[in-house]
Amino acid sequence: MTQARTVAVLVGSLRKASLSRKIAHALAALAPDNLTLKIVEIGDLPHYNQDLEEEGPVPAAWTEFRQAVSAADAVLFVTPEYNRSVPGALKNAIDVGSRPYGKSAFNAKPAAVLSQSPGALAAFGANHHLRQSLVFLNMPVLQQPEAYVGASATLFDESGELVKDDTRAFFTTFMAAFAAWIEKTA
Repeated sequence: MTQARTVAVLVGSLRKASLSRKIAHALAALAPDNLTLKIVEIGDLPHYNQDLEEEGPVPAAWTEFRQAVSAADAVLFVTPEYNRSVPGALKNAIDVGSRPYGKSAFNAKPAAVLSQSPGALAAFGANHHLRQSLVFLNMPVLQQPEAYVGASATLFDESGELVKDDTRAFFTTFMAAFAAWIEKTA
């Protein structure tokens, strides 16, 4: 029997109407019943500075973010690609959540990565750059199905609803695989 699980969703784009955010909402709607996806906002996190960790005060936003990630059973990253890597805000969130050293909120949490782009490359570079960080963070990452979503600007109507049946089917398969991965590795 599968347990109810909470998944922290980190959206790499800060725009309210970003394609990554729309995809995150679509994934939440298509997730198996035992998964509850909650977007953990990253836009208000002050840049990581170790001096604040050691000398204080630690920003309240850091503490809230770390608690939200720590409370989750798993983490889903949904991101665009900026300059063949992850957006700076997402990298900062990873730095904030992984500190102080030895107290990472991400440690041993099952993870999945979905990268998206309006272009054909589907943010392949961001996906693999992010996976490199997740190895160091000791996060077992879902290997299959890989999730590179190209032509993402064509997936939604004006109200933000997913309109492509093949994408809906893939998202459903992806989330079912992630749910199974969480059960196997959590």
